[in-house]
Order: sequence, then structure tokens, then C-alpha cells
Amino acid sequence: MKMYDIILKKRQGGELSSPEIEHFVSGCVSGTIPDYQISALLMAIFFRGLNRRETTDLTLHMLRSGDIVDLSALPGIKVDKHSTGGVGDKTTLVLGPLVASAGVQVAKMSGRGLGHTGGTIDKLESIPGFNVEINKENFLKQVESIGIAVVSQTGNLVPADKKLYGMRDVTATVENISLIASSVMSKKLASGADAIVLDVKVGRGAFMKSIKEAEELAGLMVDTGNNLGRNTVALITRMDQPLGLTVGNSLEVREAIETLSNRGPEDLRELCLALGAEMVVLAGKAGSSEEARAILEENLSSGLALDKFGQMIDRQGGDSSALKDFKSLPEASLKKDITAAEPGFVYGINAMSIGLAAMGLGAGRETRESVIDLSAGIVLHKKEGDTVSRGEALATLHYNPGRDAEYSEALVKGAFTIGNKPPEKLPIVIQKINQAGSK
Repeated sequence: MKMYDIILKKRQGGELSSPEIEHFVSGCVSGTIPDYQISALLMAIFFRGLNRRETTDLTLHMLRSGDIVDLSALPGIKVDKHSTGGVGDKTTLVLGPLVASAGVQVAKMSGRGLGHTGGTIDKLESIPGFNVEINKENFLKQVESIGIAVVSQTGNLVPADKKLYGMRDVTATVENISLIASSVMSKKLASGADAIVLDVKVGRGAFMKSIKEAEELAGLMVDTGNNLGRNTVALITRMDQPLGLTVGNSLEVREAIETLSNRGPEDLRELCLALGAEMVVLAGKAGSSEEARAILEENLSSGLALDKFGQMIDRQGGDSSALKDFKSLPEASLKKDITAAEPGFVYGINAMSIGLAAMGLGAGRETRESVIDLSAGIVLHKKEGDTVSRGEALATLHYNPGRDAEYSEALVKGAFTIGNKPPEKLPIVIQKINQAGSK
């Protein structure tokens, strides 16, 4: 079997067989296929596409390229959640403890942030002492004991994805939905979950800019998960404006704590309840989304969800005093308000601009080697639909000396659109793609 023939076949629009895809993936990992041939096939796939069977096979061979986490020792149905990435997306910090408080075992491996999207592991490391590096034995013991553990992904989890994503990044082939779907689903399947809930974001701050694109990606990932034996559901959710009121690691931890204390912003609370309800149903802890949501709302009100977060922090070596007093969390030394130049209504907030502004302050990584500032970020004081007076603060920059605050200030100012009437208020959850891949 020769890579030349595989590249030619796909370039001419042919359908690759499972052995051909396996040959390609194994060669990527072993280094026997040179980068120029990997690039050539990726470009052929980008233009010619993969059908659903090819996408499923690519996902399968990618997940088999490295370690596969075995969660079978844990009782019950293990449910994982994945977000396609957004600005201010601290959902896992709320969702994990919330779902665990309903009796669902949450054994989650998360990643670090890159670019304008944040990473759960970076956010958790804002909590002093929090240990994201736990061996498999202690990881499983913690989940069995308290129902939740969130740790960093292992170094050898889906090595094929690390290679292919790096090549896609430099060959302008990132946006192909089959390559996105196989990248996401191979990592989720290798993480050992029995069922998966996907949060597919759409809008100015997301990779998918249109609902049609998001529907196509969500349907493909749901079909891929189900074809490989995992009950998979997707919610398509809005990411035009940032989620919640904070962007930046330590700031988002604070907001997650506020939300678990039943005081969080409406959009973050609603998204966590919607995703959480799907997870609880897939885990068999409720018969319907409505029943599951009622359980979760009660656990927010009673404090059970916040207590579960505290248990996780304690077990992973962190300082749980942050749940009552934010003084232990990193705080930037400089703050600057961005004010409105005119009165009116906030008609829109460009999430991408806010994300890039936060990255400029040090809250995100421009490259994988960049060192982030856990205290840096942006606090929004206004969201879409809010009234604003001339000179009133729209947002506050949090940063430390040495950062180009003027660059971020310009981005934040440009991110806000002020109009003479409020925009139509739209729900954060647009639609659900169910087990059959249908709406």
C-alpha cells in the first residue's frame, strides 16, 4: 500500500477504504509517512471531503493510535461533555460539580487554552495548589469516592490528532468538518466515556460561523459517536457575545463559583442546566430533560453543587477557601474601565474581539509555548440588550505591567455596538441534535 496511490485516489474523489485510512494514521504516528505526503492528503480531503463511513473510520483509527482510558471499573454510565470552544466558556467548572451532585460520575480529562479560547486546566490552576496531574489509580479512586475528578489529558492520548492538527494548522486545512469531527470525537472516545454530550458553538466567537455549518458538524459528530457505540447528543448554542460576564482564567473561576452559589449570570446558568440535563438523562439518573433540570436546579439552590466543587478542590490539593473568599485567587494589579461614547442599548458584543483583547492582556496563548497570566482578563458590565449611558463602564480590563493595554482597549471598544433599540433576545440553546443525528 503506497501513500501516492491513496493521495491520488482521494484527489480524484474516490472513497478511501478502512485499511487505507489505517495505513495513513499509523504512518503519521510512526513517522514513516513524510510531512509533504500528509499535507497532500489533508489538502485532498479538504477539497474532496470524507463521507460518514470514512469519517467514522478515521476517528476509530485515530483513537486507537495511543492510550485509551478504561473507566469500566467505575459503576454506572459515565458521561462526558465537550465544547467546540468559545469566549468566556467556563462551563465545565460549573457543569462538572453540578452533574456530579446529581449522582452522575464525572471522570473528565480537559485541555489547556490556545488562542482566544480558554482551557479548563488553566482555569483550575488559578486555584492555589490545585493539582491537575493525577495518576490513573488515584483518578479512578477520586471519582468513585466523591463522583468527580477533572485532570489534564495524558501525553499519549490520541497522538495521531496531535500530529494531524499540527499539520492542519500550517496547511490551511483546519476548517474541514470531517477533520474537525474526527479530532474531537477521537479524543472523547479515547477518554473512556459511555455517553457524550456535545456543545457545538456557533457565532462570531466560535469556529462555526453559521447555524448551517454548526448543524452539519453536530450531526456528523453525533453519527460518528453513535456509530462507534457511544450514545451521543449535541446542543447547538450561541457564541456571538461572550458567555457570562468574565473572560480570563481566575476571573472565570470566580464566576463559576458565583454560578454554583446560584448567583451567576443568566446565560451561563441556562447553558449549564441545559447541558447538565442531557448528561443526567444519558446517565440514567432521570427519565426526561425536565426531570433532570429540576434536580439540578434544586442542587444549585441547596448548595449541593457548590459543596461538590469544594470536595473536588480539596481532593486535588487546592485551596477551597476560594469558595467563600476570592482573596486567594490571582488578581491583576492594574484595572482600566472602557466606557460608552454614547447612550443607547447594547446591540451586540463581538465575542472574537473580546477574546483577542483578553489574549493581548496575557489571558490566552498565542502559541503552545506562551506563558499565560492567570490573573489577566476582562469583566463585562453590560451584555446584549442592556441600556447604557454616555460615560458608563462597558467593561474593565484586568492586567499587569508590561502588557499593551492600548491594543486590548481598542479591541474592546470596537467590540461593542450601541444602538437606539435593543436587539431581539434569543435563547442561548438553538437546537438539539439527537441520537439519530436529526433535529
